[in-house]
Amino acid sequence: MPFLTPTPGLRAPALAFIAQGMVWASFAAQVPVIKAQIGASDATFGLVFLLGSLGAIASVWIAPVVDRWLGAQSVLVTSALLGLAFLFLAISPNVPVFILVFLMVSAVSGVSDIVMNARTSEVEGVVQRSLMNLNHAAFSFAYAGTAVLTGIAREAGFTPLAVFLVVAGIILVMCVFMRAPHAELTAEDLNAPLALPTGLVWIGGLVVLASFFTESAVEGWSALLIERELGGDATAGALGPAVLGLTMGVGRLFGHMLTRYIPDTTLITVACLMASLGSALAAMAETPLVAQVGFGILGLGISLVLPLTMGIVGRSVPARQRVTALARASAIGYAAFVFGPMIMGAVAQSVSLSAAYLLVSVMMVGVAAFLIPLLARRLRLAQPEL
Repeated sequence: MPFLTPTPGLRAPALAFIAQGMVWASFAAQVPVIKAQIGASDATFGLVFLLGSLGAIASVWIAPVVDRWLGAQSVLVTSALLGLAFLFLAISPNVPVFILVFLMVSAVSGVSDIVMNARTSEVEGVVQRSLMNLNHAAFSFAYAGTAVLTGIAREAGFTPLAVFLVVAGIILVMCVFMRAPHAELTAEDLNAPLALPTGLVWIGGLVVLASFFTESAVEGWSALLIERELGGDATAGALGPAVLGLTMGVGRLFGHMLTRYIPDTTLITVACLMASLGSALAAMAETPLVAQVGFGILGLGISLVLPLTMGIVGRSVPARQRVTALARASAIGYAAFVFGPMIMGAVAQSVSLSAAYLLVSVMMVGVAAFLIPLLARRLRLAQPEL
C-alpha cells in the first residue's frame, strides 16, 4: 500500500502529534484526581476550562510569529515546552492557580498544534495527496496507549506529577528528531493572491469547533460518566478516553485509504453521523461497557472530521498564507475549549452527564445537515482561484 509508506518531511510533525496525544491523554485519564485536588464541582470545573482555554485563542496570533521566529525549530521547541508545561498542572493546589497554569498550557498547545498542522499541510502540497489523517492517527494511537497506561498507573497509586514527569521525559527525547524546515515557496506561491477565502476558513473553523467540542466531551468527561454515573472503577474510567483514542487512530488510518476513492466532504458527513450515533449510545448506557462501545463508535466517526477539514483549509489557500489560514480556522475551533466545558459542566450539574452527551449527538447531526454542504460549496468556489 504505497499510500502508507513513510513520506519525507512527515517525521517531525508526526512526533509532535504523538507528544500532543501523550500529554492530553495523561491529563484526561486523571481528570477525577485533578478535579478533586483543586476542589472543583462540575460547574466550577467547566468554568476553569472556560477561563484557562483562552490561551488557545491567544495562540492564533502567537503561532505565525513563533513559526517565523523559530523557523525549522518551531515544532521542536513548542513540543518541548508543552511537555514541561503540563508538570505545573499536577502541582496546582487550587482553582485560581489551575486556571493560570491551564492558560499557559493551552497557549503552548495551541501554537504547537498550528505549526505541526502547517508542516503536515506543506508536505501535502509537495506530494499532492492527503496525509493529514496519518499524523492525526499518530496522535490518536499515542492518546489511547497513554490513557490506558495512565489508568494503570492511577490504580497502582502513582500521582499525576509522577505520570507527567515520565511523559515529559519521553517528549524531550523525541524532540531530538523534531527539526522541521519550512517548505520553500515557489514562484507560483509568491505570485498567488494574498486574500484568504474567508468563507471557507470560517465554515471550516466551525466544523473544527464541533469536532473539538465532541472530542473534549469524551476526553474531559467520559471518565466521570463511567466512574460516577455508571459505577466503574479508575481503570474503567480511563478506558473512556483510551477507547476514543484507539478508535480514532483506526478510523484515521482507514480514512486515509478512503480519501483515494471518496470526496473529503462526503467522508466528513458520514463521520459526523457516526459520531452522533456513538454519543447517543454513550448517553443511554447503563453499564461502563456500553458507554465504552458508544465512545468507540463516536471515535471512529469524529476521527475524520478534524484532519479532513484542516486538510481542506490548508490545501485551499496560497502556500504563504497556510499558517495564517490554519491559525484562523483553529481559533474558531478553539472556542469549543472555551464554551464546551462550561456547557458540559452546566448540563451535567443541572441535569446529568448523559443529557450532555445527547446534546453532543444533536450537534453533530446539525453539522452534517448544514455545515458540510456549505463547506463543499465554498471548496468548489475556492479551487478555481488556486
